[in-house]
Amino acid sequence: MRTIRIPVKKAVPGMIAAEDIYNTSNQLVISKGTKLSDKVITRLKFHLISDLFIIIEDKKPEVPEKTNASFSEITKESVEFKHFNKAFVESVHDFKGELNKIMDKDAPIDTSGLLQHATSILSESRNGMHVFEMLHCMREYDDLTYVHSLNVALICNVFGKWLKLSESDIEILTLSGMLHDIGKQMLPASIINKQGVLTIAEYSTIKTHTIQGYNILKDQDIDQRVKYATLMHHERCDGSGYPNKLHGPEIESFAKIIAIVDVYDAMTSARVYRPALSPFSAISIFESEGLQKYDPHYIMTFLQEIVQSYVGNRVRLSNNLEGEIRLINKNSLSKPVVQCGSNFIDLSKESNISIVKIL
Repeated sequence: MRTIRIPVKKAVPGMIAAEDIYNTSNQLVISKGTKLSDKVITRLKFHLISDLFIIIEDKKPEVPEKTNASFSEITKESVEFKHFNKAFVESVHDFKGELNKIMDKDAPIDTSGLLQHATSILSESRNGMHVFEMLHCMREYDDLTYVHSLNVALICNVFGKWLKLSESDIEILTLSGMLHDIGKQMLPASIINKQGVLTIAEYSTIKTHTIQGYNILKDQDIDQRVKYATLMHHERCDGSGYPNKLHGPEIESFAKIIAIVDVYDAMTSARVYRPALSPFSAISIFESEGLQKYDPHYIMTFLQEIVQSYVGNRVRLSNNLEGEIRLINKNSLSKPVVQCGSNFIDLSKESNISIVKIL
């Protein structure tokens, strides 16, 4: 048995408090050994308790204790993560079979069946940001096309709720995420799976996947937005994208959404040539390079929702200090205020310090 400190926002019913918790007036809020419930967690938040120690049962006593285990490590040991991961792996396998069936037999697309793969995973999550937490704990693995497409579908589902889309539109957006890279099925495996840098010729071949995908879907009885999202998800609002160098008003709305999610998932997933970037590193790249390339409403909604979800998380900074995110800077989303011990570091005023990892 050991204890670990977690932010209150990460507390879930069933956890056990490892010590008495008092508020700023030195009044007892909950006692050591209290089993958390929704009501207890609400009480902690009401009394402005920012974090607490919980008891972790060690199933393998012979393993050395991790007194400084991260939230990600705790999450990976949880039952809910194992259920989520199991549903994800099973859905990837089935999803791969569905795509191969479309390619091999030119069969009609079973949209309900495809959406069920996403639904089965989402049913293992509590809410949208819980999906991000689960995916964050799976980012150490190099993503295949199927995994990436399923990630994009899940994130699109959450994004659609942030945008307050109707349930039917969220379904179409989720389906668009699942099928956006279907054209890669037509490309040589030697290029898709290449571990080194692509040659100019190979990159030109990769860029044909948007047109290849549209050609696969154009005669299918599915929503036109799915087809256009497949064709246009690499277009950019400033005209710098492909295949047709379209500008903002010419690009289908769902394609604009998938463009953002596609890039975010690629940056925050591991690759053979680099580890996964932290969400804040990805946000920084969007801020410095991408705000002209993406629809302002979509990109700002996406980034603002993501950064708010990480308030209270422990992070590691580029100077090797560890601390907790306390406040988001609205004018510099990738540079929040981080508390390290008794010190508060405003990263928006520290150009040489950045967040390198969510712990």
